[in-house]
Amino acid sequence: MLSLPSTSSPISRKKYDVFLSFRGEDTRKNFTGHLYDALKSSGIVTFRDDPKLEAGEDIAPELSKAIQQSWCSVIIFSKTYAFSGWCLEELAEIVQQKNANGHKVFPIFYHVDPSDLRNQKEKVEAAFAKHEERYKEDKGKIQKWRNALTEVAKIKGWHLHNGNESEFIGDIVRKISAKLCETYPIVHDELVGISLPLKELYSKINIGEDDVRIIGICEMGGIGKTTLARVVYTQMSPHFEGKSFLADIREVSNKCGLVSLQKQLLSQILPNECFNFFNVHEGNAIISRRLCSEKVLVVLDDIDNVQHLKCLVGRRDWFGLGSRIIVTTRDEHLLRSYGVDDVYNPKTLNPDNALRLFNLKAFHSDTVPKDDFIELSGHVVCYAGGLPLALEVLGSFLCDRDIVQWRSAIERLKEDSNKEILNTLRISFDGLEEKEKNIFLDIACFFSGEKRDFITKVLDGCEFFPDIGIDVLIKKSLIKVSDDNKRLQMHALLQEMGRKIVEEKCVDEPGKRCRLWKERDVHHVLTKNTGIKQDAQFECQCLLEDEKIEIAESALPLKL
Repeated sequence: MLSLPSTSSPISRKKYDVFLSFRGEDTRKNFTGHLYDALKSSGIVTFRDDPKLEAGEDIAPELSKAIQQSWCSVIIFSKTYAFSGWCLEELAEIVQQKNANGHKVFPIFYHVDPSDLRNQKEKVEAAFAKHEERYKEDKGKIQKWRNALTEVAKIKGWHLHNGNESEFIGDIVRKISAKLCETYPIVHDELVGISLPLKELYSKINIGEDDVRIIGICEMGGIGKTTLARVVYTQMSPHFEGKSFLADIREVSNKCGLVSLQKQLLSQILPNECFNFFNVHEGNAIISRRLCSEKVLVVLDDIDNVQHLKCLVGRRDWFGLGSRIIVTTRDEHLLRSYGVDDVYNPKTLNPDNALRLFNLKAFHSDTVPKDDFIELSGHVVCYAGGLPLALEVLGSFLCDRDIVQWRSAIERLKEDSNKEILNTLRISFDGLEEKEKNIFLDIACFFSGEKRDFITKVLDGCEFFPDIGIDVLIKKSLIKVSDDNKRLQMHALLQEMGRKIVEEKCVDEPGKRCRLWKERDVHHVLTKNTGIKQDAQFECQCLLEDEKIEIAESALPLKL
């Protein structure tokens, strides 16, 4: 699918995720060693110094550089940490990077009281007495160390006194993983406006919690659900034991069946094993048995049937603790009925980001290079209504074309919609029942923006069962309810798609269509008497586009 779109100033990825600061003789062979191994096994790139570097009190250039090249520092305050001038010099460098460059700092208070560090009491006081004796001629160094220790000791961190050390380390690793995922840079050049959606989605995924969580991403076609899921998948996958991205499930399931998807899921997570089964029930059993102890990341892209969830996700206990399953779909009811933990609804791009994305596609730049194109670009962006798919398709189509061709293409859009855009949107319509299709077409042709009560009353007269039908359309992301919960609204491109479906029934003769809304078409049918003639009542509704004058009583069929 298309790309949701690039942060204007992407963060460059650091060489290391974590720099470990610790007193070697206190914790190197126990707590720090275990924490280092846990961070590495979770895919977190961690720097731990070599004992050979700790030759003197001045920090080695290699360590100073490693701090600068790390996203964060984890400082393990042990009982004799403050006795080491090496550690305090390292700490001062970390604080300098924190204040100058936004370097993140996470303190661990390992069998020490943070207040003793802040106030420099007890053993800390004794440590600084020794330092002051040694550095009588360099009081500035001692004060720098004191300030750094006080500043970091005020930061909220992790405290270990008598708890389970293994669980304590697991909690630290999960929390750091969660923080890292939120800050990984977006490497794609065309992911305009994705930073906020990523932040909002990560808050729902909550990778730091030790549970199994299923999160849905649901909205209309073309809004960038797949792209958002791919970025999350790319950023989060190093923190899982196994991973699987199943793309285009609706299409693949129809062509190849669910068994092929089950095998693909297992093969991606366990690439060194061979799976040979022939029905979904066997697949269910194998997935639940082989993955129940694995911490996995699974993305199910573009599902439209609850069987997709039942055969690929099953129950939460099919997967190990910490697993995350992300599902993209256009059908929110499917997600809610299955009992997902949360649903994220992406929004269309705001006007500024929409223009940036369009310009990237049309001019390979995020600004318009020529004044002649500014007004025309504005027309296209307005037409797209913030939908990334439309912006990308139209921008790519207009790229490298001259101003005359632009004007011609924009005029043509008024009469002949872009097929690639409408075909993508039409997938949702084609999956509807007949009565919901009729409700959708009536709203697209006549009622978008009208009061919900009025629309319901009219459609009820047509025996369309609108109460349930309208809810189905809302849940399938085809219509929306206004903020005041009174009116039904439809994205302009969905409305255009609905009207195009009606017109395609008979392109040349409006009288053979089931709905008329343009004044010229109504005038043609009535003056030329070209309406369909039949003994049964002809179900046709007509509405003037500007005056909104109904030619037929909305609740009754009309013979033309």
